[in-house]
Amino acid sequence: MSLNSVNIMGNLTRDPELKYTPSGKSVCSLSIANNRVYTKNNEKVTEVSYFDVEVWGAAAENCNKYLTKGSGIIVEGRLRQDRWEKDGKTQSRVRIIANNIHFMPKKAGASSSGGGQQPAPAPAGETEVSVNTQPADAVAWDE
Repeated sequence: MSLNSVNIMGNLTRDPELKYTPSGKSVCSLSIANNRVYTKNNEKVTEVSYFDVEVWGAAAENCNKYLTKGSGIIVEGRLRQDRWEKDGKTQSRVRIIANNIHFMPKKAGASSSGGGQQPAPAPAGETEVSVNTQPADAVAWDE
């Protein structure tokens, strides 16, 4: 028996990157930062971790349309490890494959950090984008 499930909240560290597989499936790559604050020797310490997220299908299109660097999201998904050989050495990377993405409300007075273009506002009342699991014919993306 095994379990592979992750829930994480963070802010995008860069604008989403939308690509298409050879079969035409949309896939969006996101990078999020997650902060952990704890006390050590009576001082607050912030530990930042960065995670790559992969979103498929209609949700990928919506992430690309509505999210920008700094946007807050909650990701429900699973972990996937990709392995490959490079220069005789085994390389690996772990990504979060999203099953659901929840868009966090924009902070009042927040401005876009991207080149002056504001994304279209999210549809009224629509803060969650559901994603089916990764399609069977999807390919791993090596950057």
